Amino acid sequence: MKNTKTFTLTAMFLAILILLSAVPFLGFIPIGPINATTMHIPVIIASIILGPRIGAFLGGVFGVISMIRSTVVLSPLSFVFSPFIPVIGTNQGSWKAIVIAMVPRILIGVVPYFVFMGLKKVTKNKPTSQSISLFIAGFLGSATNTILVMNLIYFLFKDAYAETIGASGAAVYTAILTVIFTSGIVEAIVAAIATVAVTSVLLRLVKTNATQKL
Repeated sequence: MKNTKTFTLTAMFLAILILLSAVPFLGFIPIGPINATTMHIPVIIASIILGPRIGAFLGGVFGVISMIRSTVVLSPLSFVFSPFIPVIGTNQGSWKAIVIAMVPRILIGVVPYFVFMGLKKVTKNKPTSQSISLFIAGFLGSATNTILVMNLIYFLFKDAYAETIGASGAAVYTAILTVIFTSGIVEAIVAAIATVAVTSVLLRLVKTNATQKL
């Protein structure tokens, strides 16, 4: 029965990811040369509800979707997410794009689980502190994605990124920090609120079902 529940919830989160990616301006929201996203939210929630393995799997799906979308729907920064799009100043793509597209997204499905479980231990699993723990887990899960993606872009594609945004020198990393502390913070707050609202309900349902079977 547990496997059936896990499979059903995994399929549900997978369907949500596909829906978000398929509906314009829902999963990926263009903001200048970058895309804000809501795709990380179901991955964060799944991580807490179903654990880091399934969370990492769904994060990997998010990464694959991101690569496909960057290959099909071109943007100024498509080359940092798709190895099939030529890097600015060259005539070929780079394998480094796979690292940016996959690693941060996989970690979205891992970090929230351990943050939430760690906070549960610190707060001794008090019901009144659950919402705070979920908020922090959701916030840090989203921040993991933004911080890693933007810093990997800087370290792996610094020159091409600089040319794309028309900056040079210290201004390049200033642009990175600007993204992190503007759209990144907004994404993290939205993810945190959604995590509290949805995950608290799912946790109650899972607990209720488990109790009824005893």
